[in-house]
Amino acid sequence: MMWQIRKPTDRGVGATPAEADPERDLEHRRLMTVGDAGAFAKRDIHTDLKVELHQRLLDLINLSALDTMSRAQIQDEVGDIIEEELAKQRHALNAAERLLLTDQVLDELLGLGPLEPLLKDATITDILVNGHNQVFVERYGQLEPSPVRFKDERHLLRIIQKIVSAVGRRVDESSPLVDARLADGSRVNAVVPPLALDGSLLSIRKFAKIPISLDRLVEIGSVPAQVAEVLKAIVGARLNVLISGGTGSGKTTMLNAMSAFIDDRERIVTIEDSAELQLQQAHVARLETRPANIEGKGEIAQRDLVKNALRMRPDRIIVGEVRSGEAFDMLQAMNTGHDGSMTTVHANTARDSLSRIEQMVGMSGIDIPMRSIRAQISSAIHIVVQVARLADGRRRLLSLSELTGMESDVITMQEIFRFRQTGIGGDGQVLGRFEATGIRPRFLDQVMAHGKSLSPELFRPDASFD
Repeated sequence: MMWQIRKPTDRGVGATPAEADPERDLEHRRLMTVGDAGAFAKRDIHTDLKVELHQRLLDLINLSALDTMSRAQIQDEVGDIIEEELAKQRHALNAAERLLLTDQVLDELLGLGPLEPLLKDATITDILVNGHNQVFVERYGQLEPSPVRFKDERHLLRIIQKIVSAVGRRVDESSPLVDARLADGSRVNAVVPPLALDGSLLSIRKFAKIPISLDRLVEIGSVPAQVAEVLKAIVGARLNVLISGGTGSGKTTMLNAMSAFIDDRERIVTIEDSAELQLQQAHVARLETRPANIEGKGEIAQRDLVKNALRMRPDRIIVGEVRSGEAFDMLQAMNTGHDGSMTTVHANTARDSLSRIEQMVGMSGIDIPMRSIRAQISSAIHIVVQVARLADGRRRLLSLSELTGMESDVITMQEIFRFRQTGIGGDGQVLGRFEATGIRPRFLDQVMAHGKSLSPELFRPDASFD
């Protein structure tokens, strides 16, 4: 039986050759040579061609026919269409290159459609879809429009459903908001009508296939080598760490990088709304929340998982991000023998992060005096690491602070290292340096007790690091 996936009205009708766009070609060559500050990779030279072919295929084929055909059947017909389109547009590719391109376009058709070339482009860190006909990507910390388009709103919804159903979640008019993840851990958020007025919205925060290490953060200038040594000692000494920062500031990246220095002999329990941590240890138990079903039942919140984690004999508990009442249970875990636990929180400064934790404990529904909450925070959290995305798009560690106790009703903390911005360069790059505040941290005794050593020279008041 001969399968046909072309639309009858389009059979034999080809697209006119794409007109040359000198400005686009110049921009493409520029992107091919610029170093990537976000994903650290070169752009795929066939990305634009794949996008162009994929968009043409969406116009020519009947998407509903794909569900009834095998990959071999689709490959035969799609291969013929691609041959025709390449000939019309005079693209000079040899047989091996054409076969490879056909396989890649098939992956796009049978995978996540127009998103596939963007997901495979390692220079892209964020994909932002604003309706079926507008897509933006983030490269080098800056947003730029993408030529990718979906055929129509129905096509976009089909891709969103494919993503969320793979992790056992749903999105429709009765549940128009959803958090999900891709197979590689990339974070996904989708909003569909009626909440999204101009078409479905899809946001994907891509994760590197190889986790970014602390050494890599040093290499790209996000963390000075001297401060990285202090971070390694903090993890090794089993100090409880709170990583604070704004949206997209690199909190999870920092958490992944620091967690690499946890001893392989320890049992780690991770708790996340959407699993995205990339821990490398052998003994990791991963837990993920579950939303309510269509009847509004069956929800498992982060707070439930934190409570359950205490019964799983963890050495350390890592919560991807505290957002509400689970902050209280996290503090309890830190205060009851699970030293070295870590979590992240959205906040603009280290001091603000403590205020946010206070507010979240209040959301737990437990009536606790404010002084008691602050006492719990001051005894549970030892270190606050503040990260941020600066004006030039680069993500940096801004400060490292230590909690020292309580004075009256105020949590006391001292800043050990900070990034001091000195200006903006001619190319828009933020200029500045890391410096020590001159305060000798109290945690040095605990670091030494765990067999680690840090040079006193790191904390001299005149110490500065590039």
